[in-house]
Amino acid sequence: MESKSSTSSTSLIDQSVVPGDMVLDLSSLSNQTIKLGGGLYQDCDAISVMKAGRLRFSKPNKYWVESSQKRYVPHVGDSVLGIVVDVRSDNFLVDIKGPSIAYLPVLAFEGGTRRNIPKFEVGTLLYVRVVKANPGINPELSCTDASGKAAEYGVLKDGYMFECTTGLSRTLLSSPTCPVLDALGKKLSFEIAIGLNGRVWVNATSPSMTIVVANAILNSESLSGVQQRIMVDKLLQTIQ
Repeated sequence: MESKSSTSSTSLIDQSVVPGDMVLDLSSLSNQTIKLGGGLYQDCDAISVMKAGRLRFSKPNKYWVESSQKRYVPHVGDSVLGIVVDVRSDNFLVDIKGPSIAYLPVLAFEGGTRRNIPKFEVGTLLYVRVVKANPGINPELSCTDASGKAAEYGVLKDGYMFECTTGLSRTLLSSPTCPVLDALGKKLSFEIAIGLNGRVWVNATSPSMTIVVANAILNSESLSGVQQRIMVDKLLQTIQ
C-alpha cells in the first residue's frame, strides 16, 4: 500500500502500539511516497494500527507493525515458504499458513511458457513471493522477483523446514544480521531461506548440523544478542 507523504520520524517507532493508535498524519507531511506493511491501514489522512505489536520503520520509507504470532496475514511483496497441496492445469495450490490457500500460476516463473511448465508434486516446498493479497480472495504467488527474474525463488530441496512465529522470522531477516545467524555463520556452513509467514528452511553439511542450526534459531527468540551468541557457543561445544 502506498501513500504520498514523507517519512518524518515519529516517537512511536520501536514502541508498543495497539489497534486504533494513529501513528502518522499525512496531512501534516510533505509529498513523498511511504509504504505501509502489515498491521497498518489508511483512513483518509490517518495511518492507524490494526494489530498489537511494535511499530517498525526501515529506510527509506516503510512502516509496519511487528508482532510475534503464529497466524500469518499475506501482504504484497512478502517472501514466504509454501507447500504445494494440489496441482491444477493452470496453477498450483499452495499452503502459506494464511487464512486461505494461495495459488501459483504455472507461468509465474522466469521465462515461463506452456512448453516448460514445472512439474511439482504435492508436498513440494517452494520459496515464493506474494504478488496479490486482497481481502476475500486467494493470494497469488510468483517464483520471480519484481523484475521477472528467478533470483532466490523456487524449489527448496533437501534440508529441513520448521515453523516459528512471524516475529522471529522478521528478526532473522533484519539488518544488520541478527546475532544468532551471525554467530552460526562464523562457525558453520549452511543455506537458509526465511519466510515472513513463520517458516524457515535450513540445509547444512550434514543432518546433525542442520538440526543444530534449527534448534539455535528456535531457541533464540526470547534471548538478548549476547545470550544468543553464548547459546550458539554452547550448542557447538556439544557436537565437537
